[in-house]
Amino acid sequence: MDPHLLRTFVAVVEHRSFSAAAQDLGYTQSAVSQHIAALEADLGTRLVGRRPVAATAAGRRLLEHARPLLLRLDAARADLARLRDVRPARLAVDCGPAALTPAWAGALARIRQALPGLAVTVRIRGREAVLRAVLTGDADLALVDGVTAPSDPLPLPDTGTLTTLAVGEQPLVILLPSGHPLAGRRGLRLADLADAHWPGTVAVPVSAPRLVHRTEALHPKAPAKAVEKLLAEPGLVRGAAAFPAA
Repeated sequence: MDPHLLRTFVAVVEHRSFSAAAQDLGYTQSAVSQHIAALEADLGTRLVGRRPVAATAAGRRLLEHARPLLLRLDAARADLARLRDVRPARLAVDCGPAALTPAWAGALARIRQALPGLAVTVRIRGREAVLRAVLTGDADLALVDGVTAPSDPLPLPDTGTLTTLAVGEQPLVILLPSGHPLAGRRGLRLADLADAHWPGTVAVPVSAPRLVHRTEALHPKAPAKAVEKLLAEPGLVRGAAAFPAA
């Protein structure tokens, strides 16, 4: 399958429009139609319905493969560019809403002060966007967080050649109104929360099953020097961060 045709297919499905996909990709609408027709001829099945524009059952199945395939191609291009190109004096960190802890914020402030010529940026995004950014070279470091069993890695999608470091684990708690019947308990099972009201101010640990809030840092196999300097800060990651020899 031609990746250019796959990229056009994904754009058409996401925009639900041939003309909008053409504008997004910089093609003519006729070229987009030809791409879709060529892909359908190659695979021997209709992938996109025309009125309305939507993926068929076969198109939805192909979409499950197309997005990760295109992401890995973009990641490979970015990986090779890191070897070839002179890297800009920047430290771009993408993270989830709860992943940037005070310790990390302080470390970023210190590295910015120590390296005045370094452009430090932090963007708060969803997990999928964070992983895509670091895979494709749009970010130098990703911080992601989520719920998992103690000492287990986060259940992330295929992250290619990225290096993953454990940042930390914290007990998982549920916030309940102070007068809620469950608020006085020392621990809660997930089954106890079926009818609970979520807004509140009292934090009660989740005791069954055992779950934690885990944060991980991800960076390319050969990270930028600014990333190496940041990860060398004491206490930011669990264990030692190892980097390939220059």
